[in-house]
Amino acid sequence: MLTVQVTQVIRCTPDDLLRFVMDPERYAAIDRKINPVRWVRREGNVVEFAFRARVAGIPGPVTVSRMTLTPGRRVDVALAPPPANRASRMLSDFTASFDCTAVDNGTKLVRTLNFGFNRLLGGFAERFLRTRIQAEVEEEIRLAKEYLERDRREPAAGRNTQGSGE
Repeated sequence: MLTVQVTQVIRCTPDDLLRFVMDPERYAAIDRKINPVRWVRREGNVVEFAFRARVAGIPGPVTVSRMTLTPGRRVDVALAPPPANRASRMLSDFTASFDCTAVDNGTKLVRTLNFGFNRLLGGFAERFLRTRIQAEVEEEIRLAKEYLERDRREPAAGRNTQGSGE
């Protein structure tokens, strides 16, 4: 089993972060592993979406993910149930989560991905992918932080925000 985890504090509310995650078309702008999104289906707190998986720069089969929201707290991600994902399931199993906790300066996000590879790929895949996937998830969370904090930035120091008066 390959597990990758990244923790980051983001200046936004847990609900803002979870809304962003639950919108795969918006989230794909910062997560190249799921870009482009082919279709999205929403029903209550569950979102399914299809994309051509791209992990560690390696293109994979068309994959259907199912995200389940626990409001204010987390999003759990897994492969959608059969008949979807026949090809993906032959290579690996996958689960992930976005766990959010409100903190003084925003939201503490713990992003976790778990890959279980078939016996033929097992050890090799884990060794080959570990550092690459870690780097991808770190980039994903850095970009999510930039995206979510973009409108919350304070004016630059020294900038006259009341006009020049000229």
